[in-house]
Amino acid sequence: MIKKRLLALTLGMIMLGSTLVGCGKSETAKKGDKQLSLTIYAGLMEDHANAVAKEFEKESGVKTTVIRLSGGEALKRIDAEKQNPKASVWYGGPADTFVAAKEQGLLEKYESPTAKEIPDQFKDKDGYWTGIYNGYLGFVCNSKLLKEKNAQVPKSWEDLLKPEYKGQIVVANPASSGTAYAMIATLVQLMGEEKAMDYAKKLDGQIRQYPKTGSAPAQMAGTGEAMVGICFLHDGIKYQKQGYSDIVLSAPSEGTGYEVGAVSILKNAPDMEAAKKFVDWCLKKEVQEMGQNYGSFQFLTNKNAQPPKEAEQLKDTKLIDYDMEFAGKNRKKLVDEWHKLTNK
Repeated sequence: MIKKRLLALTLGMIMLGSTLVGCGKSETAKKGDKQLSLTIYAGLMEDHANAVAKEFEKESGVKTTVIRLSGGEALKRIDAEKQNPKASVWYGGPADTFVAAKEQGLLEKYESPTAKEIPDQFKDKDGYWTGIYNGYLGFVCNSKLLKEKNAQVPKSWEDLLKPEYKGQIVVANPASSGTAYAMIATLVQLMGEEKAMDYAKKLDGQIRQYPKTGSAPAQMAGTGEAMVGICFLHDGIKYQKQGYSDIVLSAPSEGTGYEVGAVSILKNAPDMEAAKKFVDWCLKKEVQEMGQNYGSFQFLTNKNAQPPKEAEQLKDTKLIDYDMEFAGKNRKKLVDEWHKLTNK
């Protein structure tokens, strides 16, 4: 009789434990009886964004979908969908574009508890976006093509106007790419608007192609499709690591701008609970450090995170005092002016 009672008690405890485990998983993944889901517009490299989404889904139980968009594309799409948002989170890409979105009323204010680990310089003072990484603008060059053309690695913005680079430079279209817009905003802050637009017009005569995405110039330089790509230098490191051995990196001696890659919740997000969970999670040091496993070699914003060793070669890059608020608030005006000058 005692043995039977012990067996019944043991079975009961096993069943109770199973129930509690099941409840824990349900609470993580469900709101009431509804499965939580999340759609993210991602400005990160696609492999990085997909890996983060997969890990978040694994840890939280939230069904997560990623749609890769360049900064300008994301801003345009979010604005078009503002009456009926399809995504809840915008993850990655220069904060300039997030500033523009904030000005247009497209972002939801959310100050994550994890944001206390992010220094003030890397987040919006009103809580509309928070930085996840920091990258520097520069030149990704193909050493083999430079040698064939008897040209030197460009070391300044002015160098790019030299005859030997004519038809040999690629940079993304600033209307679609946050990276390319960061170049325009950098030039304006460095030279003043009039001189910067005069320079942009001259540079247009040197450009071989304006691809849609900001990372494309680095890849094109790596494959030998172009001599010089203007982009974020960490993209050049990514393709170096992938075996494009002809890549060399350079930063303009006059000074250069930078990006703070950001994350934000979209206004009237359809999956607000899941969105907050994701923002809290993606700001953690462990999540920021995941990027280097997928070719993302930016500096990191979480004060406890260890940046990838590959980024160390960029630490002495001369930076301007880049004004992100100015860049974001003047985005439409400067892009429109660029279009008029270049007819692109």
